[in-house]
Amino acid sequence: MDTRSVVRRGVPEGSEARVAALYWEAFGRKLGAALNPPDKARAFLAAHLHRDRAVTALVDGEVAGVAGYRLDGRGLTGGGASDVLAAYGVVRGLPRLALLGLLGRRPADRELVMDGIAVAPEHRGTGIGGLLLREIAAVAAEAGCRRIRLDVIDVNPRARALYERHGFVAVRTEKTPYLRGLMGFGAVTTMHRPVTAADSHQSEETR
Repeated sequence: MDTRSVVRRGVPEGSEARVAALYWEAFGRKLGAALNPPDKARAFLAAHLHRDRAVTALVDGEVAGVAGYRLDGRGLTGGGASDVLAAYGVVRGLPRLALLGLLGRRPADRELVMDGIAVAPEHRGTGIGGLLLREIAAVAAEAGCRRIRLDVIDVNPRARALYERHGFVAVRTEKTPYLRGLMGFGAVTTMHRPVTAADSHQSEETR
């Protein structure tokens, strides 16, 4: 674990572009068909972040990793239909809205839905992903959630392995061959992790 890393709630003010870049580096393959070209996509994500719907890992004051989540109807990545149409125009925006709709996930009662984890390449393998997951669990416990849910695509086995190490269990896999050519993946696995009383106790390093 990188001893210089600390975990904080929210996206630090002024770090929106950094977070958007990390998020795009991790999920651009999945989001590209809806938000490309990359420069415009990163700008769109940065402009519409809900900064209070994330936990971030900082190394030497810079965001090295981020985990977004959806709770009470709001997630890390914002921007409604009007924002998409304003950024991309009506003709190009409408099909993009349809694609984004395929990726939408609504939490069930007392459920926190994760938007995924993005860690800068130079900080991978240092334990940051685990720190972020533990802080997400603490957020879920404080919100009175009974479980955490996430989806992982079939072309990201490294992420699935991380989630399994931290208590997530696969509950179903949906084949999506119609998205392989468009978004680069052909199956999505939903994973659950129960929220326990222990999750409400954060370590000193994450406070």
